[in-house]
Amino acid sequence: MSQLIFITMAVQVTINSLTGTSPYNVYICDNVLSNCVYIATINLTPYEFDVPAPLNAQSPLCVKVVDSNGCIISQCGAV
Repeated sequence: MSQLIFITMAVQVTINSLTGTSPYNVYICDNVLSNCVYIATINLTPYEFDVPAPLNAQSPLCVKVVDSNGCIISQCGAV
């Protein structure tokens, strides 16, 4: 009997600093910001999180942050 074993390394993102007004809603998105997954609401940085499936298999990824005033901060990059 043959078995396939898939080992996926976690893709981690660190947010070192933010501008705007806390609290911040953090999302991870595809490179065109059309498919986003809510991660957490944070008040302080630095903040680190693992990218959930299926986005952990994509590159580039974008982090989208919405502050308490509704302002959107986003940055994309290759993983």
